[in-house]
Amino acid sequence: MSIIRRAQLGALSAAILLGSVAASFAADVTFQMRNSHPNAVELELYSQDRDHVWPGNNQVYYLDDGETKQIPLACDEGEKICYGAWVSGDKATYWGTGPDNAETCDDCCYTCTGGNTEEIDLTE
Repeated sequence: MSIIRRAQLGALSAAILLGSVAASFAADVTFQMRNSHPNAVELELYSQDRDHVWPGNNQVYYLDDGETKQIPLACDEGEKICYGAWVSGDKATYWGTGPDNAETCDDCCYTCTGGNTEEIDLTE
């Protein structure tokens, strides 16, 4: 086998190994959100470990009153993610970290380990 061929195989093996290591650090989690408030609610999910927001790009998840939504996220294994929700048109009425991840909360964060959160019920 030529030296060039061995180098190519070595580079390919390294790329495959690095790809599988990177993939092992990725995870998916699904936030299960229910809006029990009588008004529509807007929602964002915020990473506490990096500068990332879901859905991002100045968008929000929108839940009508009574609506339940499954929100799947691709996240980093072990990443802490908190939800912030508020009544549409009334950012003073909020849950979790609220708009722009500006508030602290005791029970609105989850660790990305795969699977689903329990149903998170946004009530009055």
